[in-house]
Amino acid sequence: QEEDITKALLALPMNLQFSIVKESLENENWNETWEKNFYQPIIIGEEVLVKSSFHKTDLKANYTIVIDPKMSFGTGHHETTSTVLSALVSMDLDKKSIIDIGTGTGILAFYCSMRGAGPIVATDFDPICIENGKENEELNGLNGIEWHLGDRKVLEKLNEKYDVVIANINRNVLLQDMDQLSKLLNSQGTLYLSGFYTED
Repeated sequence: QEEDITKALLALPMNLQFSIVKESLENENWNETWEKNFYQPIIIGEEVLVKSSFHKTDLKANYTIVIDPKMSFGTGHHETTSTVLSALVSMDLDKKSIIDIGTGTGILAFYCSMRGAGPIVATDFDPICIENGKENEELNGLNGIEWHLGDRKVLEKLNEKYDVVIANINRNVLLQDMDQLSKLLNSQGTLYLSGFYTED
């Protein structure tokens, strides 16, 4: 394991100086610790509130999305997710077909569903995200979202075109999959790309 890490770091196209430190930690539910101490509800205007089932809040919005993230990414706090969510607020989503690539906990797919979009496809390469997404779908009283586990290979198998393609991932994956995103997008469709750092 340590040897593999060393090889991977040395293979990077840059001069690195590094040390590897191993430390054993007691078992702890780190996600529960994070949720209790850091995960707070967020609200975008008066339009959408994202909260967990354990949050007690007086905040009100037109749409409330309940997310219990467990070990998957996406509480709406990350700028990439909240920025796309803010952009979707001003879009007419009614009856629009949607694909949410790199869905995480499913926030963006859920908001589209609440706004009357459909059909909706959500993909992620992490099986925990798909499992958690399905649980969150039920938590929000939604159904009908089509979940796909996998990366580019999943996109290659899809033959449909979508009115809205959402890809909230990172620069490298977006560049690598751009041909597939283009293939999935209707000619008059809208593409949302997110996941960039300032240096990108």
